[in-house]
Amino acid sequence: MPDSIFADPRLAAVYDPLDPDRSDLEPYADMIDEFGAHHVLDVGCGTGTFAIMLAGRGARVVGVDPALASLEVARNKAGAEAVTWIHGDATGLPPLACDIAFMTANVAQVFLTDVDWLATLRGIHAAVRPGGRLVFETRDPAREAWREWHRDATYQRVEIPGSGVVEDWTDVTEVALPFVTFDSFVRFERDGEEIRSTSTLRFRTREEIASTLATAGLVLDEVRDAPDRAGRELVFLAHRN
Repeated sequence: MPDSIFADPRLAAVYDPLDPDRSDLEPYADMIDEFGAHHVLDVGCGTGTFAIMLAGRGARVVGVDPALASLEVARNKAGAEAVTWIHGDATGLPPLACDIAFMTANVAQVFLTDVDWLATLRGIHAAVRPGGRLVFETRDPAREAWREWHRDATYQRVEIPGSGVVEDWTDVTEVALPFVTFDSFVRFERDGEEIRSTSTLRFRTREEIASTLATAGLVLDEVRDAPDRAGRELVFLAHRN
């Protein structure tokens, strides 16, 4: 079940305006040229920004997400017709034979149990061709990013066309490593409605991730710094034999 911040239609509608700078995605999009990829899978595509960016570069793109409200936003964007949208997750995909699969925006951290995480990796393994790649990012637990997830550091107030002034912020409620739980608040000044969404992320170590990749039949090639958060997030690149 996706978190309300992605599944609530009113929250999905303001997701992009509250985080408009997605220049962090450009280095990932460049990887389709780096690896000569033409058929791409975007796992946890959300509101479709990355999938549409890839399609605009000429790739054949499949975007999958369990949050229907986010997919509805994606389907109504310019360029959305070039993407195949699937409501669901990576465990129930049709045969695809993709060249590369991506999980951006720390999607890899939403899988809290090893069972769910391995099922996702195995689903991606089945969706990419032999030699096909998986690229995903995750926060380095050693950097303790959650220490900055509080109202003083995250609060913003944004004027959004059609929605009016919207406030949002984040507050951590529990740190019980490897799990971190936090509340995301969005308040619409126009009618005073405040919507709270509770999320939990799992912070896996580099060694844990390498082990689970191997279990799923994926070979870890390298670990890079995240392009927008060097030293804070890790980018894993693996391939299917």
